Amino acid sequence: MERIKFTQNIVEKLNSTKGLIALFSNEPLNYAKTLRFLDYERKLRKLQIEMVKLQTWAILNNERIIIIFEGRDAAGKGGAIRRLTERINSRNYSIVALPKPTKEEHSQWYFQRYVSKFPKAGEIVFFDRSWYNRAVVEPVNGFCTQQEHEIFMNQVSGFEKMITESGTRIVKIYMSISKREQAKRFEEIKSDPLKQWKMSSVDKKAQELWNSYTFYKNKMFSKTKENGIPFKIIRANRKTEARIAVIQHVLKSIPYDKNIEI
Repeated sequence: MERIKFTQNIVEKLNSTKGLIALFSNEPLNYAKTLRFLDYERKLRKLQIEMVKLQTWAILNNERIIIIFEGRDAAGKGGAIRRLTERINSRNYSIVALPKPTKEEHSQWYFQRYVSKFPKAGEIVFFDRSWYNRAVVEPVNGFCTQQEHEIFMNQVSGFEKMITESGTRIVKIYMSISKREQAKRFEEIKSDPLKQWKMSSVDKKAQELWNSYTFYKNKMFSKTKENGIPFKIIRANRKTEARIAVIQHVLKSIPYDKNIEI
């Protein structure tokens, strides 16, 4: 266990309602972990206030904002989105996590079902996986042909250029975890009756297809960096640090009025 020097400030933190709840939720007692959690909660609150300001600015200025989350299964995309949206007005944002395409959608232009979910004026849309399924998830799992993949890779930068030139802002985040951390999280999901529903057939093959995923992921990074909007890679092995980094990046990427009244 890490050694802690119990200053007056630390004692006051641990003796608070949140501190005591966090401390006694660990067995055995872990003071260092509790202090890290309290520090995380403090940072998160400040950043969530800024997210409220960002949304208020977006509403007043009729801004349209798309925030894309990509990453391996169990990388923490959903958890990061929940912290981003936890305190903002639910009437002015939506979270999009599309299921596999229907037969009708298969016959449409690939980007069409995503375009139909784009934000209206004053709205933020969070994509929990996006059109970049065709860059990585689909070719890795054999859900598209190699030709369909290559067509997508040739079109995606132009597609996003049209979006941004039309006045919609795009922020792209990739949450990165290690193979060992993914395996650990899968075991936690499988052993928890309240989370077992999260484990899909794609998840079950993720470890086996790790290297293939890496190949297509790097290809996607290269393409978007070379001729498009690059992804911000967030190291996500430690969930709390990743969530803070995600919100900080979103706030940095959107030129909102930090002095706006909320």
